[in-house]
Amino acid sequence: MAHAGHDETYEIVREGEESVLRVKASSNAQALASAVSHAIYDNRLVTLRAIGAGAVNQAIKAIAIARGYVAPRGIDLAVRPGFCTVTMHDGDVSAVTLKVITT
Repeated sequence: MAHAGHDETYEIVREGEESVLRVKASSNAQALASAVSHAIYDNRLVTLRAIGAGAVNQAIKAIAIARGYVAPRGIDLAVRPGFCTVTMHDGDVSAVTLKVITT
C-alpha cells in the first residue's frame, strides 16, 4: 500500500503485527514520522527499510521527528539497526533496517 506524503511517497507493507515502511531518498520525513507515530499508537511493531544513503537519512530524520510526536503521550522511541537482503529486479541488494522500539 503506497501512501503520499505531500508529493513524495513511501510504501507500508504489513507483515502480521509489523508494519514495514519502505523508505526512499525522496520520502517526506514528516509523513514518515506520522506513519511511525500512528503505528505506535495502534500498538504495531514498526520497521523502516532503506536502501542507499539518502533513504537512510530520511528514515533517521523521520524517527527523530516521530519522537517529538509521541513524547506528549509519555512514549519514547529507540532504534535497533540491522541489515537485510532485498531481491530487486537487478539482483540482491543490502538494505538498512531500523526497528522502532518504544521505551
